[in-house]
Amino acid sequence: MSGKKYTDALKKFDRDRFYSPTEAVQIAKSVASANFEENLDVVFRLGVDPRKADQMVRGTVALPSGTGKDIRVAVFAAGEAADAARAAGADLVGADDLFATVEGGKMDFDVVIATPDMMPLVGRLGRVLGPRGLMPNPKTGTVTTDVGRAVEEFKGGKVEYRTDRYGNVHVQLGRVTFDQDKLDLNFRAVLDEIQRAKPASAKGRYIKKITVSTTMGPGVRIDINRLKPEQD
Repeated sequence: MSGKKYTDALKKFDRDRFYSPTEAVQIAKSVASANFEENLDVVFRLGVDPRKADQMVRGTVALPSGTGKDIRVAVFAAGEAADAARAAGADLVGADDLFATVEGGKMDFDVVIATPDMMPLVGRLGRVLGPRGLMPNPKTGTVTTDVGRAVEEFKGGKVEYRTDRYGNVHVQLGRVTFDQDKLDLNFRAVLDEIQRAKPASAKGRYIKKITVSTTMGPGVRIDINRLKPEQD
């Protein structure tokens, strides 16, 4: 968003005010003005110390309304598992050949899934996949013997999340063109999952701040005291 568009967007709502989740999403949608279809994202600032292993918040959440994006999935598997991955709609399936493709710098995919027996091979790609958040992990269901099901779930709107070094969790809620009720459903699913994933060792206020924004738009702050579903 250009400087003028961003400035104009800021004039359309009160940056200092806190809104209900539905209001915040409505505002973020209304100020989107980029010349492409923007994503709508949510960021949770959590009261955790991600440097401590027992306070790392990580997992997956199935978005009821999907992401609005065609998710490309790569699967490291062989034999029957590879056949199952292809049948489920995986975009890239292989073992040594897929390793060579990724090592060569071709990473035209959003999710990487692997069978457990492939992890020694995939582990050698850690320096390539790790920084991009693409390394398969049992906690997110991307290391599994049931690769067919995993492919279907990620294609259908399942997304990964994890805290960054500052304790923020960033999740895509969908597209600005989604109907309000679809975005509300996705927000509720993400919120429920983040609350469920609260580490037992986390002290004090867990959810400190929630902001929604479009790809190029300003952040709209959510009142964390108004997180219960609104009554009709």
